[in-house]
Amino acid sequence: MAAVTAGPRPPRVVRSSSKGHRKSVLGWALLITVVLAWAFTFRPTQLGGPATFIVVSGDSMEPTLSDGDLVVLRAHDAYAVGDIATFTVPDGEPGAGALVIHRLVGVEGDAFVPQGDNRDQTDDWRPMGADVKGTLWLHVPRGGDYLMRLIHPPLMAALAGGLATTWFLLRSPRSTRAEGGDEN
Repeated sequence: MAAVTAGPRPPRVVRSSSKGHRKSVLGWALLITVVLAWAFTFRPTQLGGPATFIVVSGDSMEPTLSDGDLVVLRAHDAYAVGDIATFTVPDGEPGAGALVIHRLVGVEGDAFVPQGDNRDQTDDWRPMGADVKGTLWLHVPRGGDYLMRLIHPPLMAALAGGLATTWFLLRSPRSTRAEGGDEN
């Protein structure tokens, strides 16, 4: 009896389905849309974007804003009485350099008169238009508390580990065999 050899196998062709291709294109389109939306609306000013994010601390703006709320600010060319604006406490004042978010309740010369909604008196300092970082654009009640918990180092490490594990488990398996190699 003679031995029969089959010869080399032709390479296996893997075809992607058009449904899988469509899913991939839609996924990329969604990702690009989200990144562009973020870049034009929520990108922080530190990265050249239009948004400043602050977490409210204190009760001076109650009931409009509460301790732990997240506020997104947008800078403008001009500000008006009635705007809820953020500005830096001037040098030489108690709390110098801190950000304050109060309502602009009046104008004195070229400066604004700020006052907290929960205060009986106006603030002692008078910010100029150039001192204002921006006005309230978006308000997320308790959002600052959630954000501060989210960026806590142990939670960030757990999220990064979870994402890496998910990526590893869900990625497409790749062949480790060399083309034309032995299967045994």
